Amino acid sequence: MTSLQLSAKEEMVEKFLDAAARGDVSQVSTLLSHAPSLINKTGFSGWTALMLAARNGHHHVAEKLLSLGCDRFTLNSSSQTAYDVAKFWGHRHIASLLSRSADGCERILLGPELGPQENYFSRETLDRLSWRRTDQVWLESKRSDPDTVYLLFSNLSPMVSTSQEDNTERQEDFTLCRFRYEDVKDLLQKPSTVMIFLGIEKVKNPPSSSQTVESVSEPPVWFAVNTDEDAAALLKRCREKNCLFPRSPNRDLLKLSEEEAGIVAQARSVLAWHSRYSFCPTCGSSTRPEEGGYKRSCLNSECRSLQGVHNTCYPRVDPVVIMLVIHPDGNQCLLGRKKEFPAGMFSCLAGFVEPGETLEEAVRREVEEESGVKVGPVRYVSCQPWPMPSNLMIGCLAVAMSTDIKVDENEIEEARWFPRQQVIDSLFRGARPAFVFPPRQTIAHQLIRHWICMNSNL
Repeated sequence: MTSLQLSAKEEMVEKFLDAAARGDVSQVSTLLSHAPSLINKTGFSGWTALMLAARNGHHHVAEKLLSLGCDRFTLNSSSQTAYDVAKFWGHRHIASLLSRSADGCERILLGPELGPQENYFSRETLDRLSWRRTDQVWLESKRSDPDTVYLLFSNLSPMVSTSQEDNTERQEDFTLCRFRYEDVKDLLQKPSTVMIFLGIEKVKNPPSSSQTVESVSEPPVWFAVNTDEDAAALLKRCREKNCLFPRSPNRDLLKLSEEEAGIVAQARSVLAWHSRYSFCPTCGSSTRPEEGGYKRSCLNSECRSLQGVHNTCYPRVDPVVIMLVIHPDGNQCLLGRKKEFPAGMFSCLAGFVEPGETLEEAVRREVEEESGVKVGPVRYVSCQPWPMPSNLMIGCLAVAMSTDIKVDENEIEEARWFPRQQVIDSLFRGARPAFVFPPRQTIAHQLIRHWICMNSNL
C-alpha cells in the first residue's frame, strides 16, 4: 500500500470517528455503506466510534453502530469499554443501551461440552424412598432392625473417626461412625432427640431374574439422630478409636469421602431445619416432627399452618447463586475475597436469590452490588448442596458488560480481574501464584476450573 493510499485510509477513519463524536448519524451511515470495515476502527488511545458517541451522549449514533454489528466489548488504552465511558460521563440512556444482552457476547460462553459435573456433597449414596416417609408401621419396624445404621450428631456435627492416634483434626480424612439400634435406643426415648429417615443403601448389584423376591434381603436403612446430650458422653458410645465431633463444619466436613459427604449434606440440612423450627412460625405454638422427619406440624389445632400447604412445615432450601464473571475479552475472570478468607485466597462472587427473582437477575444484581461490574449473558453450569446450614449453590458463568471495579466493602474487601494464565499458574501452584484457590470441594473451585478447561487442554 502506498503512502498516498495509507493517508487516504487514515483520513477516512478520522472522518468516521469525527462524525461519531459530533453525532452526525447520516455521515456515519454513509461512510459505513462505502467501507463497512470502519465500524471497529480505533483512533487516539484506542477509542472507537462507539466510545466517542458514548462519551458525547449521541444515543442515535450508538444505536446505529450497534445495529450494524459494532463490537461493544472493545477496550481502549485505559481498559474501558463504551459502556464504561457512557457511565463515567453520566449518559445513562446510552449506558442502558450498551448494558443490554446481545448475541455477540454469548460467544464468550461457548466452549466444548465438558460432560456432566459432580460436585462435592452431591453424590446420592442412599435411595431416599420418600414414599416410605408416611409409612409409620414400616419406619417403626426398621428402627429396631439389627442392620439399621444410625449416624449420631451433636450440635449438628456428625461423630467421625480418624486415623490420628492423638485424636486431633490435622488429618485429611474423616469417616462417619455408624451405630446400631442398641447403641442409641436410650437416646431415641428422649423428647429432645430428633431422628430423621435418610433412606436405604442403593443396590450396587441388582438381583438376577433367577432370584426370588424372598431370597433378596432389603438393603440397610439409615437414620440420623441429633441429640443435646453432652458430647463427651456421646463419644464413649463409639467402639472405634479416635472419634470426635468436628468443631468447624465449613472446613472439617470437607474431609469426608464423596460418598459420605452426600449423606451428611442431606442429614445436616434437615437436622438444622429441625433445630430452628421447634415452634410454629405462624402462631408460636410447639411443633412435632412427622413423615420420617421431613415435616413439622403445629400442635395448635386452630393454626392456619394446618390449612393447605405452607413452606414453614417442610425443610427449606435457600438458593444461592455463585458465579464466575468473565471479562469482555474472554481471557480474564473476576474474583473477590472476604475479610475472613485465608490469606491470599480469592473466590467467585456469590449471593442469595431474592423472592420473585430469576437466577439470571440474581447473578446480575449480586455482581453489581459487590463489585460494581455490570453483567450481561448468564449460563448455568452445575449446582451443589451446601449444608451450612441448608443452601443450594447454583453455579453460573456470566459475561461482564463493564470492567471498572468498585467493591462494596461490606460484602468483600477486594476484587480483581485475573488473566487466564495467572489462574492456571495458581491452580497448579506455579512458582509465583497470583492467588490461593478455593478448596477443590467447593463449587467455586470447579467453576474456575471449568472456565479454564473451556479453552484449554487440562
